[in-house]
Amino acid sequence: MLRLSKKADYGLIAMKHLALLPKASSCSTREIAEHYDIPAELLAKVLQRLARQGLLVSHQGKRGGYRLALPSTVISVADVIQAIDGPVMVTACSDEGADCDQYSKCSVRDPLWRIKDRIVSALSACTIFEMATDTISDAIFPAAVAKRPTAATLASTADQ
Repeated sequence: MLRLSKKADYGLIAMKHLALLPKASSCSTREIAEHYDIPAELLAKVLQRLARQGLLVSHQGKRGGYRLALPSTVISVADVIQAIDGPVMVTACSDEGADCDQYSKCSVRDPLWRIKDRIVSALSACTIFEMATDTISDAIFPAAVAKRPTAATLASTADQ
């Protein structure tokens, strides 16, 4: 099953929170952690990583905290996930020459890589602004939301 890590979840929660703040406002790790009942130490590590990756700016001092480094309209969900967890992967063999005994004979590797590319495209198409304003459009990937035939439907048409 494909699943985001807790760190990626917390990163997306924090990015959405910061996107909803007035422009140029910042918020402390403690404030975000308390608001969402997130462990402050773990959130601090996540926010530091996002800052190192250029998605957040940190400010020291009494009125310090974090703010978005870029407009929320240009930061994608993929940017946040990959900044925290690294590249999105769906197979153990992420690149050519991977250490796998079945690599040369694997019949699902290439299709799974294409599926991974579609997942990354979908995550890249959704911005933090869209998450913050709940305006994620299904029109970006109509094929992903269109009703597809079920296995039972396909089996019944094959019998005819």
